[in-house]
Amino acid sequence: MHRKDQDVYVRLQRHLDRQPVGFPATPSGAELRILRHIFTPEEAEIAACLSWRPEPVEIIYARARHLAASPEALEAALQGIRHKGGLESTVKEDRTHYCNAPLVVGMYEMQLDRLTPEFVADFNAYTADRRFGIAFLGTALPQMRTIPVGKSIHPRHHAATFDTVTTLLEQAEGPFLLLECICRRKREMEGSPCRVTERKETCLAMGAIARSVLEGGTGREITRREAMALIEENQREGLVLQPSNTEKAEFICSCCGCCCGMLEMHRKLPRPLEYWAANFQAAVDPGRCNGCGKCERRCQVDAIQVLSPEGTATVDLDRCIGCGVCVAVCPTEAAVLVKKPVETRPPRTREELNEILMARKQGGIDRLKLTGRLVLDAVRTGRTDLLKRLAR
Repeated sequence: MHRKDQDVYVRLQRHLDRQPVGFPATPSGAELRILRHIFTPEEAEIAACLSWRPEPVEIIYARARHLAASPEALEAALQGIRHKGGLESTVKEDRTHYCNAPLVVGMYEMQLDRLTPEFVADFNAYTADRRFGIAFLGTALPQMRTIPVGKSIHPRHHAATFDTVTTLLEQAEGPFLLLECICRRKREMEGSPCRVTERKETCLAMGAIARSVLEGGTGREITRREAMALIEENQREGLVLQPSNTEKAEFICSCCGCCCGMLEMHRKLPRPLEYWAANFQAAVDPGRCNGCGKCERRCQVDAIQVLSPEGTATVDLDRCIGCGVCVAVCPTEAAVLVKKPVETRPPRTREELNEILMARKQGGIDRLKLTGRLVLDAVRTGRTDLLKRLAR
């Protein structure tokens, strides 16, 4: 790559690293190859003029007038970048606003129709690097959370509306967009098709994100009723419900442990619940449990096992994300969900979430402390495989 073009991508990488969810440099340079996959050098320069806050073209043009002949020309370029998944857009007061997107959740998920073996290899290399992991885990709040499947919730739980999937869908702003799961497509490209479901279209976007993705030419619009039916089928198959970490859901991912990058990261961490948002956890009544193992086979995060001499299931509370899929398949009703003592209320919208992430963005000392905590947790729990990643 020409040195001038290389410098353009380095500037964009540094710009994105200053956003709410960081995009750190790594020795392999995989992050620059990822950017090159999404942006031309000219588009990279324009993207470096955006903010994490959605802004109208006129505001962006004040910073990018040297890159476009007019606001109209700039907007055409921005729409081209959005079509390739390099930014997000939303409509406010009948005007389109544009902003930078993080790699995850953001640019990566919007590469559904642009996945190549080379991009997958670079993405894997980058997300396996400890620098990315520390930046991703070190946010003040996670970008996603886990909510229980409907069959595991009872009136006695007094579940909040933001923890009830039917209420999230009833209150969600349209349009509703059905998407193929990029994690499953990626794993299929790697020769490891999903072991939980054969269906491809399991992800749901709504509201501003749905409009942005739809205008980019990805996904297909469905009705609210069809969205409800989709989520019902996902729950029946044992998929874990993970919406945006907001009261007003803008997407709901339905995830499996064999493909989902989030759940894969969860399984690799020594104490993953320190970096997870969930208001419930599973419990097992040993007097009811018959040791059939259905809960163990259904759990997507290896949090429940039938190991005791009596052959009853045991829940690892350091790993249980309270998804409720074990409860839904328990034939004796031994598995139940228990609400955590302190309920965590998510921000209302993704803009509010990003405001919190930016206000509490970690510095170098904080990242060192996080690394140290991960090392101690790995030693204490015997998950020493993590130490190899942290040493790289």
